[in-house]
Amino acid sequence: MHGDQETSHSPGQGHDAVRAIGRSLSVYYRDRARTARMDRLHASFITPGALAFDIGAHVGDRTASFLRLGASVVALEPQPRLFRALRLIHGRNACATLRPHAVGQHGGAATLHLNPRNPTVATLAPAFIAAARNVPGWEGQIWDGQIEVPVTTLDALIAEFGVPDFVKIDVEGHELAALQGLSRALPLLSFEVTTHQRAVARACIDHLQGLGPHAFNLSLGEEHRLRYRPWLCAKQMCEVVDTLPAAANSGDIYARRL
Repeated sequence: MHGDQETSHSPGQGHDAVRAIGRSLSVYYRDRARTARMDRLHASFITPGALAFDIGAHVGDRTASFLRLGASVVALEPQPRLFRALRLIHGRNACATLRPHAVGQHGGAATLHLNPRNPTVATLAPAFIAAARNVPGWEGQIWDGQIEVPVTTLDALIAEFGVPDFVKIDVEGHELAALQGLSRALPLLSFEVTTHQRAVARACIDHLQGLGPHAFNLSLGEEHRLRYRPWLCAKQMCEVVDTLPAAANSGDIYARRL
């Protein structure tokens, strides 16, 4: 989850979700400065003809950025309402393949925990919900809906579409399970880090190192810039994760294959 939490106080869950999705569309598509920052960052590693996977696409702002830069995109979003929005925005683009799936260690099905007032933080990971409890900035977040969703793996996506040049993973505490469905090092990927689940980020770093040596970088919140020149080793990035102030809340760790 990045930037503003999409809260709403409508009494019905359906109205809550619709209003929250509307807020997402406003936050992620109408802020031109944010869009420019995001495109500048992505342009440093997305070139025309590249293949990108957008795992946890939400309303597809990252998909949109990748498409603007000339990439082909495979975008996955398991929440039905968000997938409908994603399909309305990008469904006619021949360079975008959209799937209503989650990604995990194994294919099959899993329970997705829904937060109707804040669809950004739907999660497959009950530990994410437990870790957010009583954390400043997460007050009032309630996951009171559940649906079964289909699950695929990164390896399965690679077998179908080819090796991606970049993979973005933003799946609310389920990042390690998503990476455990990957059996090879990729040129470049990012995964979300949250300050209330630092151990998940460290485990993701360890898993990636088990696939091969990587260098790491970090972008916090909605700043859309890499913080470190040169890139960091795994040990250094783990130290950064451990010392992030709680107020940082969330960001993306970038992992580049060496």
